[in-house]
Amino acid sequence: MVSKSNERVGTSAAARGRFRLHAVRQLTDLGGGRFKSTGTAPRFDISAERHGLPTGWVRIRFSIADARPYASGTIRVTPDGDQPTISHPLPSLRDGHVDQYIRLPDSVRELCFDPMDQPGVFTITGFRIDPITRFHVLARAALRNPGRVVAAAGYVAQHGVAAAKLRMAERLNAPAHDGYKDWVALFDTLADDDIAAIGAHIAAMRAAPLISVLMPVYDPDPGHLAEAIGSVIGQIYPHWELCIADDASTDPAVRRLLADYAKRESRIRLVTRAANGHISAASNSALELATGEYLALLDHDDLLPAHALYRIAADLEANGPADLIYSDEDKIDGDGRRHEPHFKSDWNPELFLAQNMISHLGVYRTGLVRAAGGFRVGFEGSQDWDLALRVTELTKLTEPNRIRHIPHILYHWRVFATSGSFSTDHGGKAAEAGRRAVAEHLERTGQAAQVVPGISGYNRVRRALPDPAPRVSLIVPTRDRVELLRNCVDGLLHRTDYPDLEVLIVDNASVEPETLAYFDGLAAEPRVRILRREGPFNFSALNNDAATQATGSLIGFVNNDIEVIEPGWLSEMASHAARPGVGAVGAKLLYGDGKIQHAGVILGVLGVAGHTHKGFGRHDYGYFSRLRLCQNLSCVTAACMVMPKAVFESVGGFDAVNLAIAFNDVDLCIRIREAGYQVIWTPYAELYHLESASRGSDLTPENRDRFAAEVKYMQDRWGDVLRRDPYYNPNLSLDATDFSLAGTPRVTRPWQAFMRSRQPWRLSAPAALMPTDNPS
Repeated sequence: MVSKSNERVGTSAAARGRFRLHAVRQLTDLGGGRFKSTGTAPRFDISAERHGLPTGWVRIRFSIADARPYASGTIRVTPDGDQPTISHPLPSLRDGHVDQYIRLPDSVRELCFDPMDQPGVFTITGFRIDPITRFHVLARAALRNPGRVVAAAGYVAQHGVAAAKLRMAERLNAPAHDGYKDWVALFDTLADDDIAAIGAHIAAMRAAPLISVLMPVYDPDPGHLAEAIGSVIGQIYPHWELCIADDASTDPAVRRLLADYAKRESRIRLVTRAANGHISAASNSALELATGEYLALLDHDDLLPAHALYRIAADLEANGPADLIYSDEDKIDGDGRRHEPHFKSDWNPELFLAQNMISHLGVYRTGLVRAAGGFRVGFEGSQDWDLALRVTELTKLTEPNRIRHIPHILYHWRVFATSGSFSTDHGGKAAEAGRRAVAEHLERTGQAAQVVPGISGYNRVRRALPDPAPRVSLIVPTRDRVELLRNCVDGLLHRTDYPDLEVLIVDNASVEPETLAYFDGLAAEPRVRILRREGPFNFSALNNDAATQATGSLIGFVNNDIEVIEPGWLSEMASHAARPGVGAVGAKLLYGDGKIQHAGVILGVLGVAGHTHKGFGRHDYGYFSRLRLCQNLSCVTAACMVMPKAVFESVGGFDAVNLAIAFNDVDLCIRIREAGYQVIWTPYAELYHLESASRGSDLTPENRDRFAAEVKYMQDRWGDVLRRDPYYNPNLSLDATDFSLAGTPRVTRPWQAFMRSRQPWRLSAPAALMPTDNPS
């Protein structure tokens, strides 16, 4: 139920109707517009009394009291269709008042408001949404900074209307787009000056490697084949050759088209196979034609954007030789509509065992592909995954940084009813081939594991525990709240099937008789030890002290509000933690209602770090199934973390001086990765986490000051690291944890960097319009 003060919004003549806030999650209505947030993900649904939800440019206004500094109000918009949710973070509150212009999609299915990200009490009044015109948006920007209008005029004169529109959109609000269509127009459409700058950069390159594009062909639609070949001929980067192997196509139009292109374009090399051998054999025939230093793989009906090969050459010039380079990709339908962008992680070896995250555009060093034996017959549908696995094995013989990711869409994968590839037409066989490829890779690299079917044709890799299984010391800090502790410890001792564990309960000054009696009752349990520690609660210090008492070679940090769901959770985590090179392992943690509380940590979100996919459903797939697949991440939460004791000691444990309560696990994981270890998150260890239910309130003045100090320490200590999480794409938002598009991508466009290096004076006139946090 919502208070009357929140019912009315929008009184202008253009208003589309009244709106209501409905408390739907982690909110208790105290009356009079006053609410209590009972968790870290409270949510209101916004509904319209009539005329539907608002669209287009709107003005959102309200006042919120008592919530600062934790208020982080965010409007979340779910468009109709298959577009992802868009997050509009609201600016920092000024005296509790919000007055923000945002742009909504043309058709809105759901509109939500998340008022804050901490437990606490707040009062919200005057919530209203009013439709406005673009003129009002521009007028407001001009009134707030008249000097910027002059700068904008200069920017238009120098860079053109399209570029000026982009910069204005960046400044008006973030995100500055309705979804992927607008994002493409703003950030992934080359203007004439972009093309000229790319050409200048290519001309100035010290070395311009020849890139051989391999294209196996078998009976595609001739029109689509012509477009695919045309996308190579249209590359701005001129140093390429297109190696086509016609796999005995039966369509005469395909054969004529190929012969005609080979006759007209000297950079096209064509071989016609006598008999159809399928995609691996055809790809090997194309490979035999290649003379370039690098290979790029292109299907016979897909498309390369005009700057794709330039981006590869620019990366090689800037970062040196590589063995494998891959890019982001999207899909394109029969009407030419781009959709479903896949903004990928940087090199993520654990995720790569579950899904072929390299896929398109994949570029390989030619000599290494030949050394690996080329494409293997029998792995059709997953032949490039199998190739990439074998190439990554050979990269161990060379220096680091030989596998690189370009965070830019450099491939358009054609997907519609009649598009054909082996993997789409024979999905079961392709998935089985992928499992065999991964299983053979694990065997070749001496990893004891079993590959079994996962979700949606992906893989689950079951790691084998050492024999005997290493002892795990589970450390549980607590202070009273015996009902939570009893449930937690009972799950660890009696609902966990791990063969060798001990539980170290760190009692931080419990005083309740029920708690003390429970401790007395545990005295007869040989697997439990109780460590009594006085003083104020310091999560880092309590765990550091307990770790010195642990007898296991693996240690696990477990909050006292963790509840076991299934017995194999610890075996799953320990099987990863016991692997050489792994420094920490995290679990999938759920709120009591089954929604996601933790599925790994993204650095830089909301200033320091945030939990990915927070609030999603337990069985949701998440962004490209990452919520259901094992993967490398930068950080995992210490609410349930398992790691080698030796690694914990070698990096110095938790920082008990600067990070007594918050971000100590983030800091620890960053140091673990800095020391060269992997951090793994697995969705196959699921537990409930009741979110620090026994801790004191974070809303007391003392705790607020402490939290602010910990935020400042993290930003000062790890500023550069927080700004670029390698497992989170810079085209995705840092204002939300749902993998929504960034309002302004945090990427460098090499042609613009090149032009700035040659003509730095060009920045002077439009500087007021340039975003300070975007190097492009």
